Amino acid sequence: MFVKLKKIFLFYYMKAVRDKGTPEYIARGWAIGMFVGFAVPFGLQLAISIPLSFLLKGSKLGAVLGTFTTNHFTIFIIYPVQCWVGNRILCGNLSLNRIQCMMRDVLRFQDYETLFNMGLEVAASFFAGGLLFAAVSTPVCYYAVRRIVINYRHLREKARAKKARLNKE
Repeated sequence: MFVKLKKIFLFYYMKAVRDKGTPEYIARGWAIGMFVGFAVPFGLQLAISIPLSFLLKGSKLGAVLGTFTTNHFTIFIIYPVQCWVGNRILCGNLSLNRIQCMMRDVLRFQDYETLFNMGLEVAASFFAGGLLFAAVSTPVCYYAVRRIVINYRHLREKARAKKARLNKE
């Protein structure tokens, strides 16, 4: 299992560092995707992140891959916690257990009608928590991806210089 996770991580790492453009352009796309991944419900994320990446001049690939923060596996953990945190921000009284039970229906049917039928309190909690998670994770994602791309390109340039020096000798 860890080998498979390592391959997935390496795949996305290589996609990020080999993307065309400046490190800021690449990081901006990933940050857009991360923001949309938390702030927008599953299903509308690509429809929002791609146009935003054009508008904000970020990497389109990064915007798409950044939304994968919330995917079919992680939403079972992220969405209930996001609703609970949002409910605390809004001074509500929903328990994490109650939110998990309600979220099972939303995740089973995966439609927005079920989400909004759960009540305004849950929908507002979902968006409040999502905006908080997005506000925290977006700058972290931006600076982390930017640093990773810069380091990769620096190491690649050092390796090329070393190879050129060896070929001259």
